[in-house]
Amino acid sequence: GGRGGEPGKPGPHVEPGEVTNYSDKPLFDPTVLRTIFLQFENADWEQELQDFHGTDVDVPCTITVDGKTYPNVGVHFRGMSSYMMVPMGSKRSLNVSFDLADKKQRLKGAKTLNLLNCHGDDTFLSTALYSHVARQYIPTPKANMVKVVINGESWGIYSSVQQFDKAFLEENYKTDKGTRWKVRGSPMARGGLEYTGENIEDYKRLFEMKSGDNEKAWNALVNLCKVLNTTPADKLEAALTPICDIDNLLWFLALDIALINHDGYWTRSSDYSIYLDPKGKFHFIPHDMNEAFHAGGGGRGGPGGPGGPGGPGGRVAIAPPEPGELIPAPVQEMLQLSSEQKKQIEALQKDTNTKLAAILNDEQKKQIKEMKNRMTTGRGGPGGGAGMKLDPLAGLNEDRKPLRSKVLQVPALKAKYMANVRTIAEKSLDWKTLGPLVQQYRALLEKEIEQDTRKLTSLEGFQRSTANEASVSRGRESSLRNFADERRAYLLSVK
Repeated sequence: GGRGGEPGKPGPHVEPGEVTNYSDKPLFDPTVLRTIFLQFENADWEQELQDFHGTDVDVPCTITVDGKTYPNVGVHFRGMSSYMMVPMGSKRSLNVSFDLADKKQRLKGAKTLNLLNCHGDDTFLSTALYSHVARQYIPTPKANMVKVVINGESWGIYSSVQQFDKAFLEENYKTDKGTRWKVRGSPMARGGLEYTGENIEDYKRLFEMKSGDNEKAWNALVNLCKVLNTTPADKLEAALTPICDIDNLLWFLALDIALINHDGYWTRSSDYSIYLDPKGKFHFIPHDMNEAFHAGGGGRGGPGGPGGPGGPGGRVAIAPPEPGELIPAPVQEMLQLSSEQKKQIEALQKDTNTKLAAILNDEQKKQIKEMKNRMTTGRGGPGGGAGMKLDPLAGLNEDRKPLRSKVLQVPALKAKYMANVRTIAEKSLDWKTLGPLVQQYRALLEKEIEQDTRKLTSLEGFQRSTANEASVSRGRESSLRNFADERRAYLLSVK
């Protein structure tokens, strides 16, 4: 289902009375597979969600979990490439807001759920495992696996991820005050905290403040960028200490690269979260965790690879074209076109593609070029081809990533960071520790994945990539066991 560009097929019919009720278990318990029932009023709910993608409109539905019903819950499709690459009828990621109509409505304390389609991840487990490992070192959104049923039909297995919201702050920092930012993933990848001067507007384009608009917090962010980028290495630790949780930062960076997060700060300088606490200290929080635990190329089943566009089992291929070539509509979505540009495009639009060269600005043309490069060279960017031997000190000369390139120039901080990398390798990548969790998930999911008609990968891929025994490593097709063993051995050998 969902492979070879074919949309998925309808799954088995499931009723709330037929599933186990886990009301006594926590929302993100890794040992249970909860079923979440979504009931939309309209049969063409999928078309509705598609029409509203990229807007702030939620489609209301009724949700039933553990025998309890929640009315007027808002739902929209989420994600960029995980959305664009997936045709109608296959599994797309969902954002679910329990407080759409009733501000107080929660599911076990959660106001929002993120149900991810595990796009490009044969294991289905990247997000859940990354969260599990990272939470041993720093505050990280919780994640586990759920089964989703829509209008009576099974849509199979999704990863369920905690929202970075006030409840998350309360749980991890004992306060819900302070300011949160999301650093959106984008092909421009300028969210690394470069300093571009004092104009707040320049920063507002790259960082999305999630908690109202607060001038004081924006100034603090600009100041963080200034300190990071303009302070000499021998004075940087002293300058950062009052405004940044350095210990948290060094763990954040170490996890990012030890677990090879292909959507991580080290490669994309985006896709993470920032929290400024009420005392004026910055904290860094993992956000996009679904592309980790593999050596690279286009990701396990990523672009051009097995299960990626153009590979066996490929999805709709969207290779970003040159300016002047035809450009698919979903790529237009990523370019943040102005309303004037949209009008011009509509005038030209005879089908889904259109010649955009005359309409795009230089920044957008550059974006397209970068998208093209990323898709042809795999996701890694500089050093990305290194696979399992990705150097923990890669990219130390990259101005776009000052959290790494400036902070790790400080000998004391670099030493702490390298010690963190070794700790993660030694403890968290030890198959004796990681293996039982993978096997527990495998037992929980295998039968469901077999029946999952909307999945974007194959049962064989899941079985191979979650096998308990090490196998012959075949590049991108390596298993979690291979990754853990090989990455651990390499990281422990780095002096």
